[in-house]
Amino acid sequence: MYYECESCPRTFRTPAACNQHMNDTDHWPPVFECETCPKQFNSLYAADQHMKAVAHFKNYCKDCNRTFQNANNLEMHLKSKIHLGNSIPCPFCTTKYTTASGVAHHLERGSCPHAPKLNRESIHRAISQRDPHGIITNRQIEWHGEANAKYIATNRAYNGHFWECYICHREFNTKESLNQHANSPVHQQNIYHCPNKMGNCQKAFSTVAGLFNHLESEACTFMRFDKVQQHVTSVFQGQKFIAF
Repeated sequence: MYYECESCPRTFRTPAACNQHMNDTDHWPPVFECETCPKQFNSLYAADQHMKAVAHFKNYCKDCNRTFQNANNLEMHLKSKIHLGNSIPCPFCTTKYTTASGVAHHLERGSCPHAPKLNRESIHRAISQRDPHGIITNRQIEWHGEANAKYIATNRAYNGHFWECYICHREFNTKESLNQHANSPVHQQNIYHCPNKMGNCQKAFSTVAGLFNHLESEACTFMRFDKVQQHVTSVFQGQKFIAF
């Protein structure tokens, strides 16, 4: 009886000699471990087949048969339209969005046909009136809003190749694109903040959509994703003081 090396054609009369050879020449086959349980396999294919069969991939979506590089990517996938669909309705036109931040973005940019007067400024005024203790709004001194402010790029913004934003130095192919960028919330004042004071989260946002997106990410663990979705109607239509 002969014992074969697991990597080369050599054979040996005893298991000890075979093992000694594989130790000396590093001829032991590679070991592929299951990402969840202690099982080991001699090939990546065998390990993958096992993990697929019992859903043992560490970052694995069984419904879609997809693996992800890390837990955050898997979490984003599970919270995407693929799994959640469009389930959060606008409280005014009932158009449905995947998340609360999607609804907020829809309203803040003035896109709702049933609430044409709503935009970032009017929404902030309404929320501020119901947030006297500054739970999510920054209590600015004599802040009069930016509704009437409009930024128009001059020819000096052209650097010879592109239209350049003087604040962040992003470059655009057209003057219109630069104007759109300059009048977006990108460079506007941060008027909201994360309500997580106990966790000392000091994140600030120029839009309520940005605040919702932060809370949905669960980055500061203040609130679960599902709980954020339940706050949409109360924030935009409620009559009571803001509470989280």
